[in-house]
Amino acid sequence: MKTIKDIAKLSGYSIGTVSRVINDHPDVSEEAREKILHIIKKEGYQPNTNARHLKQARSSAITVFVKGSNNVFLNSVLERIQGYLRAHHEEAHVVFLTESGNEVEDALQIFKERRPKGIIFLGGDLHNFREQFKRITVPAVLVSGSAADMGFANLSSFCTDDYEGGKAAAEVLIRNGHRSIAVIGGFISEEKKQVSSNRLQGAMDAMHEHDIPFDLDTGYCQCMFSIRDGYEKTMELLSKRKDITAVFAMSDMIAVGALRAIRDSGYRVPEDISLIGYDGIEYTRYTVPRIATIRQDTDLLAKKSVEDLLFRISYEKEAVHGYIDFKVIDKESICRIG
Repeated sequence: MKTIKDIAKLSGYSIGTVSRVINDHPDVSEEAREKILHIIKKEGYQPNTNARHLKQARSSAITVFVKGSNNVFLNSVLERIQGYLRAHHEEAHVVFLTESGNEVEDALQIFKERRPKGIIFLGGDLHNFREQFKRITVPAVLVSGSAADMGFANLSSFCTDDYEGGKAAAEVLIRNGHRSIAVIGGFISEEKKQVSSNRLQGAMDAMHEHDIPFDLDTGYCQCMFSIRDGYEKTMELLSKRKDITAVFAMSDMIAVGALRAIRDSGYRVPEDISLIGYDGIEYTRYTVPRIATIRQDTDLLAKKSVEDLLFRISYEKEAVHGYIDFKVIDKESICRIG
């Protein structure tokens, strides 16, 4: 019977390299991986499954990556994810990244160092997943973004339909008579199906369907998902545009900053400018006025993500993808005009 030493000798690689290939480690060149797997198949080598299972049992906790340390919405989902993991007697290792960070690149590093048995991504750049995720072999879940069209058998996803949510936000403003609507949100890239791109496209399509003009260059401001950026970009917008009667902010944190900026610019909310946010975070209950929003179901997002991940860790099933319903919360920050 062939041993791992025999495979190493036949392939010309070290026992350590052969072991990493057998255990699906990412830090092996494609050339080495292909050669070693070919020899394993040719020689009919069977790894010591008992040893492999023992090693897998010692894998570290589930790792959770949070894209944006100031993203209150993702932090609220994180809190619920940690609660569900504790209920299943699972530990969570949490890693916070900046909005410009590469979550998949960081995950690959953690994968090498800690060997997590599963990964949860809270937020993420879909381009990063398409380019690099294939090197991650453990079960993973992307929360608040869709990986349905990527074809990774180990990457599930759960999110709100951001296109429909953005469209619903604009339609609330349109139903209240607004025709001069500005949108403030995340950075738009050429990569399709990003969160910000979907919300913007939904809002623009709603305006187009109602014959409402919208100039992307003057009607859309890109910013980070933070109060400060929401404030600063709204101040810039209002210094250039005097005709705006409504603002759709792509997150509630942006909306909180926008609310203060509108007031500091000498306008009233909602009497002069109506405002709607997105996410449904608790802060919106206590602003003056209370901010209208598109509320995402954070508890259901967390519950489905954890249950799916733990199920696939135990049973090696393929990934699933799902949308979580949103709810339009029409609060005090919107009034009818005309």
